[in-house]
Amino acid sequence: MKQTPLTAKHRALGAKMIDYAGFEMPVQYTGLVEEHLTVRSAVGIFDLTHMGELELTGPGALDTVNRLCSNDASALEVGEIQYTCITNEQGGIIDDILVYRTKQGFLLVVNAANTAKDYAWIKQHLQPDTELVDRSGELTLIAIQGPKSAPLVEEVLGLSTAELKNYTFVEPEYKGVPVLLSRTGYTGEDGFELYFPNQFAEEMWDAFLTHGEKYGVKPVGLGARDTLRLEARMPLYGNDINEETTPLEAGLGRFVKLHKEFTGSAVLKQQKEEGVQRKLVAFTMLDKGIPRQGYPLLSLEGEEIGAVTSGTHSPSLDHPIGMGYVRVDLAVPGTEIQVQIRKRLARAKIIKGRFLP
Repeated sequence: MKQTPLTAKHRALGAKMIDYAGFEMPVQYTGLVEEHLTVRSAVGIFDLTHMGELELTGPGALDTVNRLCSNDASALEVGEIQYTCITNEQGGIIDDILVYRTKQGFLLVVNAANTAKDYAWIKQHLQPDTELVDRSGELTLIAIQGPKSAPLVEEVLGLSTAELKNYTFVEPEYKGVPVLLSRTGYTGEDGFELYFPNQFAEEMWDAFLTHGEKYGVKPVGLGARDTLRLEARMPLYGNDINEETTPLEAGLGRFVKLHKEFTGSAVLKQQKEEGVQRKLVAFTMLDKGIPRQGYPLLSLEGEEIGAVTSGTHSPSLDHPIGMGYVRVDLAVPGTEIQVQIRKRLARAKIIKGRFLP
């Protein structure tokens, strides 16, 4: 397994380590529920160095991004970030990524398990006068998430975040070290991401833990990261979206700009005109039982209509929740469906929006 520059810190904190996308990563420290609720009420710190960072520069960089991705990167100013999908010829999602518009070009932040696949796909489709560099091995990525994240970030970095809007970034310095500081978040809370050279990883990690004591900071593992993102109804690649699902089926249509041509756009145009056959929905359980990935979803009449893609017992709501694809005629908020939990059926109700109030 690969290690991040913070692996020794995680072990010293007593983290339970697992293999995730080929990396030895902390799944939890003191406990998933405690870590989850800390992010909801105070502030948590995450090691996300396993994520990939691919840099595109040169005159053809914008054209490359726009030919590969569903969103329109030409709308980005320097310092702005965009969520988008890299799509294949069938309109399926190769990866869902963040595109940072930098002074040099674009920084693409990709899912850990997809870094090599994404690099090869982009390399294969590079437009003329474009350079692609994989910077994943050079950069440490930590995330500071929660309602008290802003004052903590301000204290450690010695700056104000008041003007740093959601889905934007700045490039300050920390003790002379260049840092890219963004404000996106994957937890449903206010949150920041910091990218910086690996050699300063332990110093930065310690600074946030030390300064964060007064704010109630706790290190948070991948387990709570998953329950946090599910409560916020954010899709996880490999669970809720993959190369067999399209952005339109996944409810990501607002990130698909069909006025431009990109890989798979013709298929997506046709799908939009004709309508999708299935949709990714969120549901809350009415009966006891936790929905797990792969469990069948059925109509009240007992007809199989889809499958669970993500499910858990929500720590914030103290109630089981899930997401899954269902036949489009039943993908209506308020519709009751059934989840087959082992040998029994449990009722659930499709909801609109995210699970959190």
